[in-house]
Amino acid sequence: MHFEETEAAAATSEAGAPGWRFAVAAGILGWILDAFDFFVVVFLISELMGKFHVGKAAIVWSMTLTLAMRPIGALFFGALADRFGRKKPLIACVLYFSTVTVLSGLAPTYWIFLAMRLLYGLGMGGYWGIGASYAMESAPRHRRGVLSGLMQGGYPFGYLMAAIGMQTIAPAFGWQTMFFVGVGVTLVIVALAAVAPESAAWRMHRTPSLGNIFGTLFQHLGVFGYLLLLMAAITCLSHGTQDLYPDFLKTLPWMNGATVLGMKATLGIPVIYNVGAIIGAVAVGAMSERIGRRYAVMAALGVCLLAMPMWAFGGSVLAIVVGSYLMQSGVQGAFGVIPAHLNELAPDAIRGLFPGFVYQLGVLFASPVLPLQNLLRSRFGYPWALCSFETLVIVSLLLIFWFGPEKRGRSFVTGHLMGTADNLPTNATSSATAALR
Repeated sequence: MHFEETEAAAATSEAGAPGWRFAVAAGILGWILDAFDFFVVVFLISELMGKFHVGKAAIVWSMTLTLAMRPIGALFFGALADRFGRKKPLIACVLYFSTVTVLSGLAPTYWIFLAMRLLYGLGMGGYWGIGASYAMESAPRHRRGVLSGLMQGGYPFGYLMAAIGMQTIAPAFGWQTMFFVGVGVTLVIVALAAVAPESAAWRMHRTPSLGNIFGTLFQHLGVFGYLLLLMAAITCLSHGTQDLYPDFLKTLPWMNGATVLGMKATLGIPVIYNVGAIIGAVAVGAMSERIGRRYAVMAALGVCLLAMPMWAFGGSVLAIVVGSYLMQSGVQGAFGVIPAHLNELAPDAIRGLFPGFVYQLGVLFASPVLPLQNLLRSRFGYPWALCSFETLVIVSLLLIFWFGPEKRGRSFVTGHLMGTADNLPTNATSSATAALR
């Protein structure tokens, strides 16, 4: 690329591409829809058990296998994004997983349903990497932290919409409708991506073949291994505090007949704690622009530890509401930094594949968390199962982030950190990243 083109691309990276809001909106909306389509199953465990005449373990395993398929989708769609650009693979991915979601709602048997959820996992895994790289590359550098929080906040927002839909759409039109309502959002995402500009950073660093893409991946196994450990642990935190929590609430005898916000408490409480999750993701993402990615995550993890007693052992509706609100504020606050953090640490030539693949492979390594928690529940009861497991996870994450690197504010065009001249070395954290590579 000529010097003038490099300068123009660098300016775009600093100020954001014209129309960057369309790219960011497509990334955020797609992750909201992805989460909605996943958490529909969480809220429909009893209904699916009744329809397919299977036990709870069978439905839990369908969720586990969905998570386990995500790395394959990330690898496939991420490689396409690095070879052919961000826009077309993103559109193909959202159309694919939306179609499979509709087919999940139409499944006549458990085995067909399970097959659809496996296929859905491919699209769920593919979308995050493309959407996150597209959004972070298109957005202004100084807004990455808050936009990272907004994107990752899309996940609890999808969870929130699923909880509200169970109170509004499902009673009026039948619970199967929950698998169909996302089609309209899909069309909006396609329209946004169609008018958004292609990533200037991708055009700058595009690789000539799929072989080069995978070769570059193998050249950066050090940082990949560190981020894989990070993502496995933080996924245990996220899914371990979310996926079975609605079922845990149903086991509390004093929840029977209780209401929150005019809804059954078992559905109203998830609404409240997902509001906290969204606020936490945006707030901690913005905080990371000031104090750094690592310290912002560690502060959020401290909130999780403070919330643990009420979250797991709260003896009243109020205690559970406060504990779960604070817990998800901390959990998604920590996760809100991840889109920016992973993209800043990723090699330039494979930013479409690298963050999404390490993210989803971490999900695969963490996929046994639900059966493990279910096993601990059967032996020690829900409160101790949740508390002991998540405390261990949080302590592990504090150590991982304390000793880990970061490249806050790195240019996706020149590779330099915000405020550093082209002929000056970057700070110590980028040196640590180089050592990991």
